[in-house]
Amino acid sequence: MGIYDNVLNADGALIVGAGLAGLFCALKMAPRPVTVLSPKPLGFGASSAWAQGGVAAAVGEGDSAHAHAVDTGVAGAGIVDMEVAERVAAEAAARIEDLARWGTPFDRDAEGNYQLSREAAHSMNRVVRVSGDRAGREIMAALIEEVRRTPSIRIVEGITAVELARAEGRVIGVYCRKLGDRYAEPVFIRARATVLAAGGLGGLYAVTTNPPGVRGHAMGMAARAGAAIADAEFVQFHPTAIATGADPAPLATEALRGEGAILLNDLGERFMPAIHEDAELAPRDIVARANFRQIKAGRKVFLDTRACLGEKILTAYPTVAKYCTDAGIDPVKDMIPVTPAAHYHMGGVKVDDRGRSSIAGLWVCGEASCTGLHGANRLASNSLLEAVVFGARIAEDIGGLEPVRTNLAPFEGIEWDQEKGEEAEAVLRNLQAVQDLRHVMTDLVGVERDEQGLRQALRRIEELENTAQKVTRSYLNMTTSATLVAAAALRRTESRGGHFRTDFPEQDDKWLNHTTMTLTDALKIRSEA
Repeated sequence: MGIYDNVLNADGALIVGAGLAGLFCALKMAPRPVTVLSPKPLGFGASSAWAQGGVAAAVGEGDSAHAHAVDTGVAGAGIVDMEVAERVAAEAAARIEDLARWGTPFDRDAEGNYQLSREAAHSMNRVVRVSGDRAGREIMAALIEEVRRTPSIRIVEGITAVELARAEGRVIGVYCRKLGDRYAEPVFIRARATVLAAGGLGGLYAVTTNPPGVRGHAMGMAARAGAAIADAEFVQFHPTAIATGADPAPLATEALRGEGAILLNDLGERFMPAIHEDAELAPRDIVARANFRQIKAGRKVFLDTRACLGEKILTAYPTVAKYCTDAGIDPVKDMIPVTPAAHYHMGGVKVDDRGRSSIAGLWVCGEASCTGLHGANRLASNSLLEAVVFGARIAEDIGGLEPVRTNLAPFEGIEWDQEKGEEAEAVLRNLQAVQDLRHVMTDLVGVERDEQGLRQALRRIEELENTAQKVTRSYLNMTTSATLVAAAALRRTESRGGHFRTDFPEQDDKWLNHTTMTLTDALKIRSEA
């Protein structure tokens, strides 16, 4: 892009994305100036607000940060950066205290200790929760209230970043589009430091638990600007999305299985004990594949909470209960139909221990980043932990670059409009090119992959890029991320964690490393497909 007349100045750091990572980073920056861009009102459209489990932290009696790091490494199937895991786990307690200080109403017992849940692949109860399954919503509500009363934070709602702006080899801000304004001249927002915290890519798949706007835009923008991408092939499919046909699919939290819920097929068969010693509490990739294979074989899969919870599900897990009742399911008397759904991306923009990308001037945190913490398979509830730990680190790293300043004036002419926002989302969701891309990813780059399907996916993605009507930069961000996932999956000729190749079903020690590639690398693989 060139230089535009429509230029705004962030007057400090610029954060793209208003989920947990972005807002936590902004609060840690205070009282230094920061502008936060959000396509929707705060609390809407961010995956963080939909998180049900909680924040993993070794704050319980008999637990330790080292044990947490070990569990993280086991779940990550051999390619977790253990130094990163140890340090993140060690910082967890301090970040939990930050969240509590800012008003998060974590569940506590009569003595004031945190009530902790256990989730899959954890050796201890260490998930700090809120109202059973409302952690994401309540954490975000507390942070939003704190952000609203922090004068050094400027919130800009109703604007979407579509491309990173570069000059002399560094990022100098972002080009954005106002709500519903897809083809007019972009707005250029200039910043000394840019933080990309705009989420993952679940919405690239036809069945996902992610909010509608989470479609790989962050990774796509960074890759198109030349940033290195790591572990793009590792997509986590949550095994128990509620199979109601809704888009996105509502989630039945893993904590239900921690309470003793079991998986059954429509013949009444419990199949997980024969697959893994931990049965329903096996790592997510194993449970997701088991469910996928049942469905592929013509069976239906159900999560049965009746014996372990009964009526307690209504009060202990109100979010799940409401999802069920809204779909005509009585979770007290009925089993819950479930299916695997794209849930979390372990890969993303490669960053160092301070959140710095390979491009000067660009920091990345949250699901858009790849820190080395998750390896091939994220340990349950480590996502919110990573978001706050790296949000804090980035704020500290950038802090020395920014002067102290308060009371940032709002940007004129940019605001959220409910009607226009819903219309713009409906238009994008219903574009044939978007629907086609989502089905390509689900059918060919999904829970199970093979060489033939991955090569076909790469050809189809290129075809969609070349034939889609009025291709926008937002769509190019989507196809860029899709290309990176498929290319990395084709390159990794083994199965590990969230990446499963039916033609290479075993782990191979020669792949005990991270996959790193640029968009140029991925396009070369695509051209040879």
